[in-house]
Amino acid sequence: MHGKKKKKHGQDAHATENENHSSEVLAMDHQSETDAGGEHGESHRFFGAARLVAGLTMLSRILGLIRDMVIIPIGGSVLADRFWTAFAVPNLFRRLFGEGAMSAAFVPVFTEVAESQGWGRARLVLANVAGALAVVLAGLIALIAIGLWVAWAVWPGDWARLLLLQWTAIMLPFMFTVCMLALGSAALNCRGHFAYPALSPIILNVVLIIAAAWVAPALAKTDVNQFFVIACSLILAGVVQLLGVVLLLRRAGLTLFAGWPGLAMLPETRKVGSLMAPMFIPLGILQFSAFADRLIALIFTAPSPESSLPLASGVVRCIYVANRMFQLPLGVLAISIATVVFPLFSRFAARDDKPALTGAVNRALRLSLFLGIPAGVALIVLAEPVVKLLFERGQFTAFSTQRAAIILQMYCLGMWAYFCNHILLRAFFAIKQPRGPMILACSLAGLNLVLVLAGIFTPLKGAAVGLATAITSSINAVVLTYWLRRRWGQIGARRIISSLGRIALGTAAMAGVLWASLRWLPGLAGWAFSTLTIAPSQAREATVIAMTVILGSATYLLISYALRCEELAELRRR
Repeated sequence: MHGKKKKKHGQDAHATENENHSSEVLAMDHQSETDAGGEHGESHRFFGAARLVAGLTMLSRILGLIRDMVIIPIGGSVLADRFWTAFAVPNLFRRLFGEGAMSAAFVPVFTEVAESQGWGRARLVLANVAGALAVVLAGLIALIAIGLWVAWAVWPGDWARLLLLQWTAIMLPFMFTVCMLALGSAALNCRGHFAYPALSPIILNVVLIIAAAWVAPALAKTDVNQFFVIACSLILAGVVQLLGVVLLLRRAGLTLFAGWPGLAMLPETRKVGSLMAPMFIPLGILQFSAFADRLIALIFTAPSPESSLPLASGVVRCIYVANRMFQLPLGVLAISIATVVFPLFSRFAARDDKPALTGAVNRALRLSLFLGIPAGVALIVLAEPVVKLLFERGQFTAFSTQRAAIILQMYCLGMWAYFCNHILLRAFFAIKQPRGPMILACSLAGLNLVLVLAGIFTPLKGAAVGLATAITSSINAVVLTYWLRRRWGQIGARRIISSLGRIALGTAAMAGVLWASLRWLPGLAGWAFSTLTIAPSQAREATVIAMTVILGSATYLLISYALRCEELAELRRR
C-alpha cells in the first residue's frame, strides 16, 4: 500500500512519508510480525526461503564433509599441503564471486532494472554482464596460466613446487564455470528461484566424492596421480553445474548467452562494474586473507626438523580442515540468510522504503546472532572430538587433529562476527554505499597480516591464523554496525541488545550441557557397546558426539522458548 501511495500522490505522498517517519519506525517491528500482505508479506516470503536454502546448503555441507573425509587422508603432509594450496586458487574466485563482489554489485542493479523497466530489459542486462564477465575471466585465466608457465620455466624448484604449479594449472578452468554459475544463480535469486543455486554445490561434492573414492583409486596407484584425477574431476563438476543453471535461466525467461557477439556495453553493465570495483575489496578481504594465510603457512613451514622456520609440515592441511569446519555453520546458516535477504534489501532500497529496509536488516542481524553465537561456542567445545571423528585416519594423525582443533577454536571466537558481517555488508551494498566498508577492509587486511606474521612465531603457531581472523572480523562487525546506525539513525539497537541477553543465557546453558555430555557420555556409551564386541571405536565416538549435539541443541531451543526469543518464532513461522 505504501508503494502505491507514492506512485499515486507523487511528491505529496513523499512529504507525508517524511512527516510520519518516526511513527513508522516505532510501528515497523509490530507490522513485520503481523502483516501478511504487501511489503511485509514479501519480507516474510523471503525470510521463509532461507529455510529452503539452509536445508539444501546443509545437505551440500554434509556432502562436502564426506568429500573432505575421503580426500584429506590422501598423501603425506608435503603433498597434501601443496594440493590444498592449489585447490584454494579456484575456490578463492568461487567464494569471491559466488558470495562476494559479483553478486553484491549485480543484484542491486539487476533488481532496480527489473522493478523499473521490466524483465525484458533485465534479460538484456544479464546477457550483457555475462558477456563482459566471460571476457574478463578468460583474460584472467590466461594471465595466471602464463604466470604459472613462467614460474615453471624460470624457477621450477623441487618436485613439490612443480606439483603445486601443475595442480593449480589443471584446476584453473573451474574459475570460469563457477563464476558464470554465480552470476546465473544471482539472477535466479532475484527472480525468486533459490533451490538450484543452493543445490549446485551438491553436484560438485557428489562428483568429487565419486572421483576420490572410486575413480582415482581405480585409475591411479600413487597419491600424486590420485590428486591429478581429483583435480581433473573438478573441471567436469563445474561444467555440469553451469549447464544446470543455463537451463533454469532459460525456463525463467533469462539467459547468460544471448547477444554476446554484437551487444554493446550497456549503461547497467558499466554500473555493475563501477559498483564491483569498491565492493571487491570488502567482500573479498576474508577470502583473500584466508588464501594469504595458507600461503604464509606454506612459506614458513619447516622442510626438515632442523629448520628454524616456526611451522611444522602439514599445517596447511590443518588450516584447511579448521576452515572447513567453521565454514559449515557459516555456509548453512549465515550465507543462507544473506543470500535470500540481499534481493529484499535491494528492493526496499530501490523503492526508498527506509522503514522496511531497517526492519529487514534488524531481523536479519538478530537471526544471525541467534544462530551464530551458539554455533561458535558449540564448535569450541566440540572441536577436538569432531575433528578426530571426521578426519583422523590414513596420514592425518592424532598430532594433526590437535593442531586443527586449536586452529578451529581460534576461528570460532569470531563466529558471531562472520554471521553479522554478511548482513551488514549487504546492507551497505543495497544502499550503494560501499566506500566505508572498502576503507575498513583495507585497514583490517593489513592488521590481519601483521597478527598472523607475529603470531606464528609465538606458542600459538598455526592457531594464530584463526585468532587473527576472529579479531579482525569482530572489529569489522562492530565498526560497520556503528556506521550503519550513524547513517540511518536507528536500527533497533535496543531490540538487538535485548535479544543478546536471551541468547547469552541459552548459549551458557547449552555450553554446560555440552561439557557435561562429553565428560559423562563416553562411559555410558562404552557400557552400552560393551556387549557389541565387533562395534568399532568410531561408532562409539559418533554416538557420543551425536547425543552431545542433540542434548546441547535441545537445551538451547528449550531455553530460547522459555525466554520467548523472537528469533525462534522467525524460524518456526511458515
